[in-house]
Amino acid sequence: MKEPSYYELVYTVTRHIPPGRVSTYGAIADFLALGSARMVGWALNKSFGQDNVPAQRVVNRKGELSGRNHFPTPTLMQELLEAEGVPVEDNRIPDFEQRFWHPRELGEDFELY
Repeated sequence: MKEPSYYELVYTVTRHIPPGRVSTYGAIADFLALGSARMVGWALNKSFGQDNVPAQRVVNRKGELSGRNHFPTPTLMQELLEAEGVPVEDNRIPDFEQRFWHPRELGEDFELY
């Protein structure tokens, strides 16, 4: 069995972010213990067309929608988050700390592949 690529690992973690919650590029990179927050951003930028990768749920460490310009339209990221009940004000999640989800919440038994 072939090991998944870095992008596939990022997509797997991103698919586990619960609706109504958000994570950060850095938290995903730290969880994978590979690459950097920037590499997670690159992976998610290429996620359009992949099955069920909720890239809108990944924001920067300040809770800002820094990836919004990489979506098909500049407002789509906000629209998708708001449809999940995540408020957005001035391209930022106002209650970011309460909505933050870290991949550690998957637990010790979680296997990426």
